[in-house]
Amino acid sequence: MMKTSIAAVGLLLATCSVSAQRTPFTYDDMLLLDRISGLSVSDDGTRALFAVRSTDMEKNRGVRSLWLKRLDAPKEPETRLPLSDAGFSDARWMPGGTSIVFLSAREGGLNQLWRADAEGRDATQLTRLPLDVQAYRILPNGKGAVVALAVIPSATEDEVELTVRAQREPKGGSGTVYEKLFVRHWDTYTDGTRNHLFHVDFESGKLTALTPGLDGDVPGKPFGDEGDFEVSPDGGTVFYAARIAGNDEPWSTNFDVFSVPIGGGAARNLTAANKAWDASPRVSPDGKRLAYKAMKRPGFEADRFELRVLDLTTGTEAPLATAWDRSVEQMCWSRDGQHLLVTADDLGRHRLFRIDVGSGAVTPLSKDGHMDAYVELPKGFVFLKSAMNSPSVLFASGPKAKLIDEGAVNLTRVNAGLQQKEFGAYEQFTFPGHANETVHGYVVKPAGYIEGKKYPVAFLIHGGPQGSFGDMWSYRWNAQTYAGAGYAVVMIDFHGSTGYGQAFCDAIRLHWGDIPLIDLQKGWDHALKQYPFLDADRAAALGASYGGFMVNWIASQWNQPWKCLVSHDGVFDQRSMGYTTEEQWFTDWENGASVFDTPEVYDNFNPALFTNDWQVPMLIVHSELDHRIPVEQGIAAFTALQRKGVPSELLFFPDENHWVLKPRNSKQWHDTVFGWLARWTAAPH
Repeated sequence: MMKTSIAAVGLLLATCSVSAQRTPFTYDDMLLLDRISGLSVSDDGTRALFAVRSTDMEKNRGVRSLWLKRLDAPKEPETRLPLSDAGFSDARWMPGGTSIVFLSAREGGLNQLWRADAEGRDATQLTRLPLDVQAYRILPNGKGAVVALAVIPSATEDEVELTVRAQREPKGGSGTVYEKLFVRHWDTYTDGTRNHLFHVDFESGKLTALTPGLDGDVPGKPFGDEGDFEVSPDGGTVFYAARIAGNDEPWSTNFDVFSVPIGGGAARNLTAANKAWDASPRVSPDGKRLAYKAMKRPGFEADRFELRVLDLTTGTEAPLATAWDRSVEQMCWSRDGQHLLVTADDLGRHRLFRIDVGSGAVTPLSKDGHMDAYVELPKGFVFLKSAMNSPSVLFASGPKAKLIDEGAVNLTRVNAGLQQKEFGAYEQFTFPGHANETVHGYVVKPAGYIEGKKYPVAFLIHGGPQGSFGDMWSYRWNAQTYAGAGYAVVMIDFHGSTGYGQAFCDAIRLHWGDIPLIDLQKGWDHALKQYPFLDADRAAALGASYGGFMVNWIASQWNQPWKCLVSHDGVFDQRSMGYTTEEQWFTDWENGASVFDTPEVYDNFNPALFTNDWQVPMLIVHSELDHRIPVEQGIAAFTALQRKGVPSELLFFPDENHWVLKPRNSKQWHDTVFGWLARWTAAPH
């Protein structure tokens, strides 16, 4: 059993020495890595469940298996559970920890709740509903669950029966009539259904509608899950977050937190006063307080998520840790009910923090890397954590550690073969960016780095734009795959990035093409001076989403340093983007106006108006199912390049969305991108 500490793992993976046994980490290695997720720990803290997703390239799909790790016997190897064989998702411990509950569509049926014993055997079906279960929460007594079903909303009819009946009715043609937006969202066209909550009793099978007629989704689409709703400790109340859609859903971020009795009845809006985003209701262990996340500014999806705590007895509420200038992502109550345990981006890392509910005092609990999941034990923590040189790994914290990732123990042998791979050493740097404000970045040395040698550079630009390229692992934009191919990597967290305070994040609004560009230019100049191994004459700039926009923008505004460019799902024409993207609040906020009201502001930083200056070879990547930045943006950029006679290629995927997810498509993406880089950045002969 491997018992390497995080510090040792970091040293092992980041070292630059070359040995006979170690080879550079490549994108082919990355595609075949096992991916850990879905951490669940039994109530007594003795056993952990986690899912492992492996890749079957021949069948072009991921294959999931469920594993059990005995935390009370850490020297014993983890075991694969038999329930994996027939398929599962969202597995977790039942209350009491004597059995495992999970979703499965085994035997060709619908996705339903199942239960197996603590060893993953003897699976029995808990629900037999006529619709797929989208998400679930088990009641504290284990006798039922709150489930989400995709139904046609109705306040007068049984929503499940109505939906089943509609599915059976023959259609007169292939057309669909829409009366309001969304017509499409993320990668699918809307079908008239909403995710609604129901209470199902396991013994009787009785189904009780909790959100009948709701013009909204719980969980929210497209990425919501069981984190959007929760059951009180006494099992009597369900809390959920939802946006009442109406006719302004595509340009509204007004989510609210509601409560409804488990037996059904009128829902109560607990956050009606806030017209911005309220999310993630979490009930304290004693059931007396409700914590949730709240933004302040309507129409802005990347405002700071601050914490608020509502006293469920008195109805009074107050913000928590208001002076802490970070936006909360994951959140749960501590076991003692006196603290909230939260994660947040922080200076190029994603860390775990403990917040005292009484005083608001914030204490960091992790040091570096990216905290992916965490569970507090009676003593210590078990957690999933990744870094720029490591995919997510399951750890247990040391018994006396103030920072849980110092001296932590690796609990599994998943991806143990990475010990034979060489990763590029990396470090963070700072420089004075726009207005001389401090900006952070990372540089990664190529695998097999030799002192005194110069290397071609991949200049990676993150999307969002409210995002970060920090100390994290990615299966789409992985800095180590470039290092393994012999490139040095430079990444800048320009103004607009998260983890540096809300004012820094806000600075990109109305300034997509100037303030971030200044940061990128100054960061590039600083990196060239600070790191002599960067070959300025063999550099390429690459980015996706907002990063793709920036590549399209620098093609005219800053094309001198680059031998080639890669623009993945990038905005080409800002006006067209404003008219066609599904989530209209995004373009409204970033441009300060609706394109229908003030179209001229969309031309302030519009790459489509500057194609006469395009001259650097560019690879365009776009996908048919991308409704966030529609495929016509990529086709138009490629058309411009071809009409201007600029060396260019278009990689088009008919079956992908804003991301490239299928294994063979990801392989093709990497082959094409790295082939493009090699073509234009190869050393002169």
